[in-house]
Amino acid sequence: MSLKDKLITSYFAVEDYIDADSHIHDLRNTAIKSFEEKGFPTKKEEAWKYTPLNAILKEDYCVFPKKENTIEFKDVKKYFLHEIDTYKIVFIDGIYSSFLSETTHDKVDVCLLSAALSKPKYKAVIENYFNKVAKDDSLTSLNTAFAKEGAYIVIPKHREVEKPIEIINFATGNEAALFLQPRNLIVVEENAHVQIIERHQSLTSNPVFTNVVTEIFTEKNASIDYYKIQNDNHSASLIDSTFLLQEQGSNACVHTFSFGGKLTRNNLNFYQKGERNNSTLKGVTIIEENQLVDHHTLVNHIAPNCESHQNYKGIFAGKSTGVFNGKIIVEKEAQKTDAFQQNNNILITDNATINSKPQLEIFADDVKCSHGCTIGQLDEEAMFYMQTRGIHKKEAQALLMFAFASNVLESVKIPELKARITKLIANKIGVDLGFNL
Repeated sequence: MSLKDKLITSYFAVEDYIDADSHIHDLRNTAIKSFEEKGFPTKKEEAWKYTPLNAILKEDYCVFPKKENTIEFKDVKKYFLHEIDTYKIVFIDGIYSSFLSETTHDKVDVCLLSAALSKPKYKAVIENYFNKVAKDDSLTSLNTAFAKEGAYIVIPKHREVEKPIEIINFATGNEAALFLQPRNLIVVEENAHVQIIERHQSLTSNPVFTNVVTEIFTEKNASIDYYKIQNDNHSASLIDSTFLLQEQGSNACVHTFSFGGKLTRNNLNFYQKGERNNSTLKGVTIIEENQLVDHHTLVNHIAPNCESHQNYKGIFAGKSTGVFNGKIIVEKEAQKTDAFQQNNNILITDNATINSKPQLEIFADDVKCSHGCTIGQLDEEAMFYMQTRGIHKKEAQALLMFAFASNVLESVKIPELKARITKLIANKIGVDLGFNL
């Protein structure tokens, strides 16, 4: 049985037990029919031309984990931002871990989607926001059909969350192969602010396939800083689809750090609905061997007087493959738009590959839009200069790589996280630089 058939059969076997709410139940039925019609994306589709899923779809994944595996905090402490106090929403093999989590309903809601989907007091938020911005592609529809657990975060008006929120999904190897589908819903109301860190971490060499969907809504003058840390084992694959709708005067910033995993696909979609919005999309990718990281970004400028800034850096070694497909759409009404997009890449080895495709679709006539792409190798003259001053070749390469990625790290607003990312980059490159950016 193919994975598609297994998923469809599994859905219809449990559909009557998933929801009591008829609205959500109808959404699920529509979504599974959409997935059944479209199936998994293939290389025949332009958007998936360089990202084949065949190898990861061959595994016999467990769709419904039987039980939660026990994890001691000391064994996974390094995956948390333990240097500071944070709220934590932790899942083990798709099941909520109360032992490792720290949630709250004190002035803000940092809790579980399963509770929000089932309890009447959350009904208004669910009806207003759940599945309202996520587009109807096959993988998002599949997630909607099975969406049961994930993070539910609502920040009321004029609130600034006192500490960052971590969303962490662990896979333990309890199953021979595991298919996970977390669903996150985040609402930042008027003039509120929150910082969120998301991580998917496999603790096993068993295959893990995660298809996660996150919907984010920033209301008038709201602000969100969202950080994705992707440093998983080479047996783990991740499809990460994030949809963000911005109302007037809001500021949304998403950083994506992709260092690990077998296959990682990031679909990041911004929709600027109100005026004077600011969107920032930044990323650093450092991969090797046969790893693949694919960044697909969309910024849709719908209203006038808005800005967007995209800056993605990639360093590729071994036989790794990178993909960047960045699209900016400026609608006819979106006059006075200022949109910038940049993608810079370094190929460390001759067998590494990068496929970059910046796109602008502009239907307004009073805009300022620019995009650029570079693909090359480390500067040989700079390498020679540093080596003549006693710097070993490996350290010289690392210094140049850090300099290459530094302008992305500069905008990380949590100092402890910035230091952690700096160390991850140093470990990935294989050197101890002895300094922080």
